[in-house]
Amino acid sequence: MALFDMDLDRLRAYRGASQEPADFDSFWARTLEETRAYGLEARFEPVDTGLRKVDVLDVTFAGFGGHPVKGWLLLPAATARPLPVVVRYLGYGGGRGLPHQHLLWPAAGFAHFVMDTRGQGAGWDGGDTPDPVGSASAFPGFMTKGIEDPDTYYYRRLITDAVRAVEAARSHPLVDAEHTAVTGDSQGGGITLAVAGLVDDLVAVAPNVPFLCDFPRATTLTDKAPYREIGNYLNTYRGRTHRVRETLAYFDGVHFAARGRAPALFSTALEDQTCPPSTVFAAFNAYGSDDKAIEVYDFNGHEGGGPYQEAVQLKWLPPRLMS
Repeated sequence: MALFDMDLDRLRAYRGASQEPADFDSFWARTLEETRAYGLEARFEPVDTGLRKVDVLDVTFAGFGGHPVKGWLLLPAATARPLPVVVRYLGYGGGRGLPHQHLLWPAAGFAHFVMDTRGQGAGWDGGDTPDPVGSASAFPGFMTKGIEDPDTYYYRRLITDAVRAVEAARSHPLVDAEHTAVTGDSQGGGITLAVAGLVDDLVAVAPNVPFLCDFPRATTLTDKAPYREIGNYLNTYRGRTHRVRETLAYFDGVHFAARGRAPALFSTALEDQTCPPSTVFAAFNAYGSDDKAIEVYDFNGHEGGGPYQEAVQLKWLPPRLMS
């Protein structure tokens, strides 16, 4: 595909079109307070996977509404002292999959916590966490579930799960809670930005080709799913655009990014029609720390840097985790 978005000079100055709600901070403070009224109840069960160099724990913790959320905790075998931890969030439609799919950070010598994604897991890697909360009419997928009210929107539950995942990871005795980084690709990158804005003591943040950013531009620039789900919903429910945009503003990665303070490494791709580069740059340019960088892949689509970006992270992240 050809380049379709702004040129790079304009991207480096673009600030986004989303309007931040006046009660953004109080909405999220209330959401987390309500969830923390439930005990975390994190449980870690050893799993025999046949991996000799990595110990695997099957995790269950209480997420939004006290609902059980699954995950994996992977540790270098025979770990005897607390290790810095990399918490990872997953892309749209996927679940936690199998433990041997998550070996990069244990191989680098760190603890690795992988959060399952409630209600997802039938698109590629399987998931083990249902979403017990129903919603009104929605276009097939997750982008429009409960979309006409911030309190009922699907991503309120998922982002809250993600904050609790950090708390669950830190609760394990072999995790060094003071050295926590978060990362993810696409949807996982958008969730990474949300956690960066809601958890104030992370040591590093690494969102790759992040989704859920600059909704007003994304939903009018690209016909690609998942953003197109929102357009399809509004195609049916005429006259509700303003209400939907008001909801989405509470979940926009640009506003979370503005509250991020940890060092950050972003990535984007200039031919990415799923998460257009202008939406990523809107979040990057808003990010609240001067200690930030962005890798730009000029002839790539939504795969972004793929293994090349992992190689960049392997150089960038360890010094911050071990500082």
